[in-house]
Amino acid sequence: MKQRLLVMNGQRIVQHEQEGQWQNDKVDRAGTVKPGIYNLYLASQADKNKTHDGVILYADKESVFQQVGKSFIKHARSDFDKVPESGSNASIRYDQGRAVASVLAAHLSRGLSR
Repeated sequence: MKQRLLVMNGQRIVQHEQEGQWQNDKVDRAGTVKPGIYNLYLASQADKNKTHDGVILYADKESVFQQVGKSFIKHARSDFDKVPESGSNASIRYDQGRAVASVLAAHLSRGLSR
């Protein structure tokens, strides 16, 4: 099933494709996820031998979707003891088959440095 996430006007809309049309599944607050269209169906399965750093986009009953660079990674929700919050910048690594998430500090800047 094709699934995507639309973030606009402060809303997060989860949709699935049915007979060539996108149908809304869930609408809620976007939180800190940046506006855009995220094609979750393009997500690749997480490589448990790597560390994945990026923004948590969405979590459902089965998966946790993370944007790493311009690509999407899908983690099994059952691998987490505690799922990271949507919109958080997280580093996810695997330790003995379990996902361990660490929230990364946001890089803040005050403009030009001299």
